[in-house]
Amino acid sequence: MNIYVGNLSRDVTDQDLRQAFEAYGQVTSATVIRDRFSGESRGFGFVEMPSREEAQAAIAALNGASLKGQSIRVSEARPRTERRGPGRDRERRPRGPRSW
Repeated sequence: MNIYVGNLSRDVTDQDLRQAFEAYGQVTSATVIRDRFSGESRGFGFVEMPSREEAQAAIAALNGASLKGQSIRVSEARPRTERRGPGRDRERRPRGPRSW
């Protein structure tokens, strides 16, 4: 099960995240998401746990708990949706003379 962890302190590491969740079961991976340019934490991360029961127990216990002095938000991760922004529009309008 993939778990979202938000409101992380800037100094939380992958290892800190892993240790917090290992108290509730086996952790496959724990990753703090970082800015690709500065390398600073973006304030959230993801933890993967193979057992759904252990993951639910971790979510119930850690949601609102303090990690490195900051109250964290923990929930089941939602599937990522495709982002559509400038230049990423799949339905392009034909370019031609404007008819105003």
